[in-house]
Amino acid sequence: MATVANREAYFETGLEVLADVGYGGLKLAEVCNRLGVTTGSFYHYFTSWPAYTRDLVSYWVQDRTVRLIGAIREVSDPRRRIEAIIEVGLSLPHGAEAAIRSWASVDPYVLGVQTEVDKARYKILYDSALEIVGDERQAEVYAAWAVYVFVGYEQATLPREPGMFGWIARYMLDALDSGSFASVPH
Repeated sequence: MATVANREAYFETGLEVLADVGYGGLKLAEVCNRLGVTTGSFYHYFTSWPAYTRDLVSYWVQDRTVRLIGAIREVSDPRRRIEAIIEVGLSLPHGAEAAIRSWASVDPYVLGVQTEVDKARYKILYDSALEIVGDERQAEVYAAWAVYVFVGYEQATLPREPGMFGWIARYMLDALDSGSFASVPH
């Protein structure tokens, strides 16, 4: 175990562990074993396991939400922006995302973070949809539908089929373009 790892490697490995074995499998020994490092190396970067897990959640927010949304906001055309959101949604590590949602069910801190992530993801969808249709209610319905479908895709025990998920997401975007949400009741 002569490997040297940096903080980002610990975070990426933590996300891999979450994706592979879920929140219950996120253990110090598992992270260190996968990195090929000792626990002493771990404590060089982190003061404790709770400090690491908080930093891991912060890393996930910054890397998988804040950074990605920032890049997507640079796309000026709202339809292309939603297409970029779909591509990002297809590329996320859904196992890790699902494990973080499970973790949020038992940890109030993680629940608060997950709530903010959901709001940020909803907001970029809402803002983009509003630019396309110009109607707040239609934008609300589209953004909520997209988030509900995304979360369901992550949480379902069915095999994940990216092609099908992509088709559903594009179908939803076509429905937005066609004004299909105009008759949705309040």
